[in-house]
Amino acid sequence: MTDEIVKVKLEDLGYDDFFDSQWKSLELTKYSAARVIAEHKEAYKVRSSDGEYLAKITGRQMFKAETRADFPAVGDWAAITILDAERAVIQNILPRKTILQKKYSDKEDSQIIAVNIDVVFIVESLDRDYNLNRFERYLVLANEAGIKPVILLNKIDLVQENELNLIVEQTKNRFDSLDIILTSAITEQGLNELVNYIIRGKTYCFVGSSGVGKSSLINRLLQKNEIKTSEINDYSGRGRHTTTTREMYFLENGGIVIDNPGTREVGIADAVDGIENIFEEITVLSKQCKYADCTHTHEPKCAVLKAIEDNELDMEKYQNFLKLKKENEFSEMSSFEKRKKDRKFGQFIKKKHDELKGYKPKF
Repeated sequence: MTDEIVKVKLEDLGYDDFFDSQWKSLELTKYSAARVIAEHKEAYKVRSSDGEYLAKITGRQMFKAETRADFPAVGDWAAITILDAERAVIQNILPRKTILQKKYSDKEDSQIIAVNIDVVFIVESLDRDYNLNRFERYLVLANEAGIKPVILLNKIDLVQENELNLIVEQTKNRFDSLDIILTSAITEQGLNELVNYIIRGKTYCFVGSSGVGKSSLINRLLQKNEIKTSEINDYSGRGRHTTTTREMYFLENGGIVIDNPGTREVGIADAVDGIENIFEEITVLSKQCKYADCTHTHEPKCAVLKAIEDNELDMEKYQNFLKLKKENEFSEMSSFEKRKKDRKFGQFIKKKHDELKGYKPKF
């Protein structure tokens, strides 16, 4: 395996002063440094300056792990022991610089999307996927993680110019401080701009729903079909293949990109700061409310509701803010509180059912 990989500097894999400092403080000099570039069942593909290896974690690490976040993730820097030309053992994981993660709707645990990334490309396709509220969900996650977000409007070849102009205007009005790149893997529009955005040694992650064209864009950046995709459906204009694993790729210009499986839902958890920063306009207005604990739904002299009334605040943005805020508050509840709340709701429903049994309508 290693003879197929050209030797590189650790810096070309994203290693920098942050990780070097962690490496020295943990006294890991007897091991080799490697980056986790792919996850497989019970194993990981890692890349060091010398080559690629299939690696497993130690039994001690498995025993100590309490959540999924305690296991290696794509983007991690690992201290490895090299066994032979193809195999290695992960002895330790360096502390992470950034963690992009989402919440499962039905679980307490969060799912790590990628770690140690510098920029996240949030991809939506214009044929069916375009949704401003979904952008905001990803933006909250990126902001909470301290990762720079960039909006990618993909498959622009599938809409008419007047429709494209309208979409771009809507997106800029909602996210006026963000970089927006228009792309098409078919016509290669915007690819030069995307390539120029990617800097040597920096790590970029592509996220979005299934079928938005993340893998196709990365294939164009790689200038080869390294990621398999199915033929484009003539009717929908979408590839039927969706990525099922997370994997890291290295571009000719030195940039590092991570492809991700499509996301059906983007749950929000522990993201108070992220919500406040993304909805900064509402955060600023809330300081003018009469009550410090104003929920911005019914209270008198609420500056947010006043802005809605005066058409100074977008209604859809406001509604999405309330939805994400409520979702985050629920996710922050302890498991006991959630069970208690669910039990109370169940008792309420049962009570109403019992009341209805004896109810006779009057005509």
